[in-house]
Order: sequence, then structure tokens, then C-alpha cells
Amino acid sequence: MTKMIQCISPVDGRVWAERPALTLDEARAAAARAKAAQKDWAARPLAERIALVQAGVAKLNEMKDQVVEELAWQMGRPTRFGGEFGGVNDRTAYMSEIAADSLAPMVVEDSDRFKRQIAREAVGVVFIIAPWNYPYLTTINTLVPALIAGNTVVLKHATQTMLVGERLAEAFHAAGVPGDVFQNVYLTHDVTEALIQERAFNFSNFTGSVGGGANIERAAAGTFTGLGLELGGKDPGYVMDDADLDAAVDSLMDGAMFNAGQCCCGIERIYVHESLYDAFVEKSVAWVNALKLGNPFDADSTIGPMANKRFAAVVREQVAEAIAAGAKPLIDPANFPADDGGAYLAPQILVNVDHSMRVMKEESFGPVVGIMKVSSDAEAIALMNDSPYGLTCSLWTSNPDRAAEIGAQIETGTVFMNRCDYLDPALCWTGCKDTGRGGSLSVLGFYSVTRPKSYHLKKVTK
Repeated sequence: MTKMIQCISPVDGRVWAERPALTLDEARAAAARAKAAQKDWAARPLAERIALVQAGVAKLNEMKDQVVEELAWQMGRPTRFGGEFGGVNDRTAYMSEIAADSLAPMVVEDSDRFKRQIAREAVGVVFIIAPWNYPYLTTINTLVPALIAGNTVVLKHATQTMLVGERLAEAFHAAGVPGDVFQNVYLTHDVTEALIQERAFNFSNFTGSVGGGANIERAAAGTFTGLGLELGGKDPGYVMDDADLDAAVDSLMDGAMFNAGQCCCGIERIYVHESLYDAFVEKSVAWVNALKLGNPFDADSTIGPMANKRFAAVVREQVAEAIAAGAKPLIDPANFPADDGGAYLAPQILVNVDHSMRVMKEESFGPVVGIMKVSSDAEAIALMNDSPYGLTCSLWTSNPDRAAEIGAQIETGTVFMNRCDYLDPALCWTGCKDTGRGGSLSVLGFYSVTRPKSYHLKKVTK
């Protein structure tokens, strides 16, 4: 019996889209087609591959109205924010710009006797398992460098955003990228793991939960398949005594609440120096109370439903546990009448929190943030490092040297000063600890989807 994969819309709880999952044999055939197409794709000139990828993204831009509406139905983001096109375009442009230099051979010697160099060669077939929270951006992070470098790509998108893969494939195919070079597929978890176990792919990139990443690692064990894993996060902010208070409130609250808190690098816990603590909390409460929770198609809505009611249930549980343990909620849910006990969830700020509470240690991935008072940099550093995760941290100070000194002591992938919840395509997007391993974007993003190949060419026989 054919397994149907369904997207339940958080907007109204109905089955909004469904597609049949591929059987294992059908999935094997798709992977085989990708493998067969790879050599010809890699043989095309680099400039041609870049042009086709750029044309694919341009075609996607032509679908903007459709894409924005579909995102609202699939994962609840308000249409007022217009999709993810700014980041998609910027990342594509940057990776295209640096491709020639990034993929150029590293020449060690080119004399009358020897030519010695290290080339970058496409790994082969790249498998992308993409998440729903930023479904276009997270796919583009790997899709663009993979195709430019000469790989073929098989994309399995999250059930919650199942049409994103279709739109990307539609756009890239319309631009001239061959169908077997970039394929969108619908797979169950067991078929996904079976393909990885069978070495159907040369590199697998997964963005999602820690548990999902562990399953991918187990499936790949002993296959020597390359893996890129961006998993959970519990990103901290630290507001120092010399911070710009208003700027810190505006950015950190936006970092905590945008996309209903469903951001890989969203701010989930904040530490504030005691001299600014009361003012920071007061201003943050006012900032959050100005949000409007509602239907994502309502132009006034600044925060929509979470992508699934089960995700909202996790946040509700964490908040309830924290309050029972002594935390104080500062946002009255009555200010957000759209909270329906399901996917629509009122935002929350908690104080009187500590690290014995799940809301301060485990990933929430929703519109809740805990705020703690600290008296020193050393205390803040210890608390920021007291986490199984390490994706980003956000430091607020007027002193760049102080930020750099503190940043060097934090176990994280990216250190921000006076900003947060941002991805710079010129810098490697990476993490440590349970956040995962590997890196995307920047020159290192090209290294993830290529392998080094050494040439030692002796031009003489004596």
C-alpha cells in the first residue's frame, strides 16, 4: 500500500497537501539516475553551471507570490514578511562570486620539472534533508554550492514544507538544470535511512533535531559517507553593562520571537548585567506585548502559529514546568486572544529562571525566552557554556576587544557582537557539541561538497 505524506496546515489544522512516498526501489532508481547524470554535469564548464544555478534562483523569484502564500499555509509565517528571497538571492550571489577561486587548484609547484597541485573534485551525489523552519534558505545553503561544484543533488524536504522541494525543482528545471541533476523526492524515514546505509549518496546534509542527526549518523556508520549535520540550538544573548540598551532589546526580542521563535539561531536565553537588568526586562515586556498573534494572511499579524500544534505543546510544557518551579511569566496570555491552545501560541518572557529548568537548557524552538541577571563576565560565560548546544551567541557591548575576548571563551560556532539571528554567507555556518558538525557557505561550504585530489606530475624522466 502506498504511503501518503501529509502536510497539516497550522493555519486551520486541515490536510493542506499530500504526496505519495517513493518505495525503496523507486528511491534507489532516483539515486541511480543522479549518479549516472553526475559526470556529464561536472564536465560542463564552471561558468555554465553557475549561470544555470543563478537562472534557477531567478525563476524561483518569479514565483514569489505563490511561494509566500504556500509558506503561510505550510508553516504559518505571516505573509507580511515576504518569504526568504533576500537571503536566497544574497547567498546564491556570494557563492557564485567565490566559486572560481574556491574551486581552483592549490598549486604547490609548476616548474620545468614538476607540476604539483591539490584539486577540488565533486564528491558525486549530494543528498539534502531539509527542515521546515527556513525551508528555502536551508536548502539553498547546500544546493547552490553542490550544483556549482559539479555534484548532482537529491532533495528530501520536511513533510511540513513538502511543496518547497517542488517549487525549487520546478524553478531549476525551467532554467535548464537537467531533471536528473536535481531531483525532489518524497521519502519515509525508513527509506531515507536505507538509502544512506546502501551508500546511495556520497554526501548527506541534514538540518533538524539532535535525534534525527543521530539517526543519520547511525545509518551512515561504516559507509564512510560524508555528513553535514546542523542540529539543535539554545543560543544565548549577553547584555553587558556598556551595551546600547534599546538596540539590545529590539534585536534580542526579535531574535527570540521572529518566525514564532522557530529559528535555528534564535535567541532562547538572555543574561543581563545587573546594572541594566530591570530596564532591559521592562522594555522587553513592552516590545513583546506590541506583537500581534494571528492568522498569517492577516496584514496586521506579526507572529503566526507555530508550524505544528505538537511543537507548541513542547513550549507550553516547558513554560508550565518552569512556572511550577518558581519562574515568573511576564506576558499575560489574555493580551493574545488568538492563542487557541493549539498551534497558535502567545509569546512569553520568563524571569526568576535558572538552569535547573528545561526552558533554560533544552531547545524550545518557540516564542519563549528566559532572562537571568548576572554580575560579571565570568558568570555570563559560565552560563552561556552550560548547554549541550553551540551554534551562535550574541554579545552586546560597545567594546569590540571585550566581545572578542569573551567570544574566544564561548563554545559556539559563531560569535555575534551587537546583532543576532543572522547568517553571513562569507562566513562558515557551523556549530559544535550537540549542534552537530560540518559547515556550509563561505569557501568552506564548497569544501564540504568536494574532496581534495592531489596531482604529482613529473615532467622529466630523470
